[in-house]
Amino acid sequence: QVQLVESGGGLVQPGGSLRLSCAASGFTFSRYVMRWFRQAPGKERELVAAIASVGGSTNYADSVKGRFTISRDNAKNTLYLQMNSLKPEDTAVYYCNADSPRNVYWGQGTQVTVSS
Repeated sequence: QVQLVESGGGLVQPGGSLRLSCAASGFTFSRYVMRWFRQAPGKERELVAAIASVGGSTNYADSVKGRFTISRDNAKNTLYLQMNSLKPEDTAVYYCNADSPRNVYWGQGTQVTVSS
């Protein structure tokens, strides 16, 4: 059974940090491109960051460049998103996504709220 389970969300003040994790099971994690998406209330889901299955190349939305870092540990089947210098506009539900030519999987999401 395929599972992507996000954790690490919560309430943080502007300027603070959070580290999201996504634990994967039920598929060969190391073969999948992994991404973080987010969806704010009333807005469409948007891509935040992506990391290749091999080689570790990454890319980021312009809005998070220099503040967020995506990483993966293929030995632990886990994806991470380190979020620094958080802003109120980063408030959203954050979703983990696994993508291959044959399959796409989604997690259930974790809420991140940036507010004073």
